[in-house]
Order: sequence, then structure tokens, then C-alpha cells
Amino acid sequence: MGKIKSICVFCGSHKGGDPEYLNAAYETGKYLAEKGVELVYGGGNVGLMGMVAKGALETNGKVTGIITKNLMEMEVGHTGLSNMRVTESMHERKFLMNKLSDAFISLPGGIGTLEETFEMFTWFQLGDIAKPIGILNVSGYYSILIKFLNHVVGEGFLREEHFDSLIVESNVEILIDKILKSDINPIGKWFDKAQNFVQ
Repeated sequence: MGKIKSICVFCGSHKGGDPEYLNAAYETGKYLAEKGVELVYGGGNVGLMGMVAKGALETNGKVTGIITKNLMEMEVGHTGLSNMRVTESMHERKFLMNKLSDAFISLPGGIGTLEETFEMFTWFQLGDIAKPIGILNVSGYYSILIKFLNHVVGEGFLREEHFDSLIVESNVEILIDKILKSDINPIGKWFDKAQNFVQ
């Protein structure tokens, strides 16, 4: 794939229970800006979302926020961005996040973060996108999830090649550097279609 110019970061709208989450969010935005990579994110000014934007903005990085009209009206949208896109729905929001991004990183977050991460992972699995997906495992936050995905592989519901395509690191700089150097190619989901037909 071509040079990665923008990375979408999924993360929580809360700060979480470990101070390292906020620190990692700031460092993610900061390092993206230092590498000349545009930050695309959910457009919020609260929690980890606000912190990742702060890290990028304070390092003179380019930041694009994508937020729903409803969330903007609830006054959780960032007002200091040069580029804010307001959508009518969450579906449109995720579609635009994908369209404007060359890769994805998931920081700690709740159900929304997990849903966004797995939607992109599903699109990758189906061959709809061929973009790197990174997970920043801050303070072991995602360790249980990674263990579960290993279980899913073992039970035959996820190809090992798809699981191995996830870039998982606990260090921000290592994760981003790996994403920027990655060469992702789509992997077909239905390699064993004939074996899965019910007789």
C-alpha cells in the first residue's frame, strides 16, 4: 500500500481508571504529529479523545474530528480543530473515518471503541479494506481481549492470518512505527467455504 498519511484513533470519551491511559493518548497524538501523520478521531474534547487531540495540536499536527450532530449539540465536540466534520449518524461517522484514514489505532475505551475497532477488523476480514489495524495495549488493558481472540482462532471462527494481521504493542512509538512500515494485503475469509456447508 502507499504511504500512510492519516491514522484514525479510536479511544474512550472517559479518562479511565489508570493515569497511563491519558498519558498514552497524549503521546499518541504527539508522536503522530511528529511523524507528519494527520490524526483522524471522534472529534470529542473529553476523556482520551480530548487528550489525543491535545497531544497532536500542541505539536502543531493536523487534526480532523468526525462527530455526530447529536454529540456536537451535547457540547462534547472539540471547538479548537481546523477541520471538524459533523455527521447525521454513527454509521456515517464510521464510514467517513474509514474514508479519510489510511490506518487505525485503538487506545483504551469502552463499548463504542470496541465496536469501532471490530467493525474495521470485520471490513478487513471481508476484504473491504486493506488498512493496518493497531492496538495499543496500555497497562495490559487489551490483554484479556487478545487472549479471547486467540480462543476464537482456536475454535475455528477466526483465521490465524487475520488475527496475526493485528499490530499489538504496549509502546506508542513502536506501534506507530510498525504501522507506518506495514504492508497489509487483504486475506480472503472464505478459504474453507466448502467445508462449512451444512449437509
